[in-house]
Amino acid sequence: MPRNVTISACQYLVRPIADFEEFRSRVRALLDEAAGSDLVLFPELFTIELFTTLKDWQKRPVSELVEIDRFTEDYIALFKEEAKARGQHIVGGSHLMSVGDRYENLGHIFSPDGEVFAHSKTHIFPAEANWSTSEGNEMKTVQLPFAKVGFNICYEAEIPECSSALTEQGAEIILCPSATFTEQGFWRVRHCAQARCIENQVYFVHCCLGGTPGEPLPNGWAKSSILSPCDLEWDNPAGIVAQAEANKEMVITGTVDIDKIYQNRETGAATTFRDRRRQSHLYSKWPSHMTGMAAAE
Repeated sequence: MPRNVTISACQYLVRPIADFEEFRSRVRALLDEAAGSDLVLFPELFTIELFTTLKDWQKRPVSELVEIDRFTEDYIALFKEEAKARGQHIVGGSHLMSVGDRYENLGHIFSPDGEVFAHSKTHIFPAEANWSTSEGNEMKTVQLPFAKVGFNICYEAEIPECSSALTEQGAEIILCPSATFTEQGFWRVRHCAQARCIENQVYFVHCCLGGTPGEPLPNGWAKSSILSPCDLEWDNPAGIVAQAEANKEMVITGTVDIDKIYQNRETGAATTFRDRRRQSHLYSKWPSHMTGMAAAE
């Protein structure tokens, strides 16, 4: 029997809202559309919508975005409750929250049994410096009942080592909550996501944030997708399992066969997972070269 996993990506458009209850209602409405899926994703930093509930939010500098940390307990409680009630594993996008004396961009997986897995974004996009965001320092996988998964939060997808570090640990699906401000930014992540599928022969879920909420919040450009390697095992030659319409709030759903990954790694037209590791000794000069550059700087 094939190991099929049904995945939904909730493409979310940020807009001004009145309070956390309105946010809760919007989340639940999208989860209703994802009923029956094993795994449901929300985008990176979609909780910035909560910033619009603050008094005079349009007059505040973007540096105050960290104020959404005041909603952290409610955010975690909401997704724990929904995961349990729906019997689904839910990726609650990512949320800007305090960790000790600093703020991190944390992605979360909420399990039906109440367990919560967290990943701190390890490579911060330059614009995030405006929000006082600090970087995480660990890439690790999570074994779910139906697949082994790991996070590449947005810009991490543009760093090949982030995905390869996860696939070395056995990741089969890369989870990519994403928020990009321009169409160019969107395509950077999307093209890199497809490349990561091909390099590592894994599935990749690119779940995007959109909307035009108004200053000081950034705009978003979104066209979410569930991606596979581009090879003969999959019906779509472009490696697209499911894809959203651009900049429309909606849920996309697709089913992936985990066993096809392993078949593809052995008998695919391009056996990149095996071959790029088979010749790994050729890359040994790269770290010393980069170390030299760092020392020179």
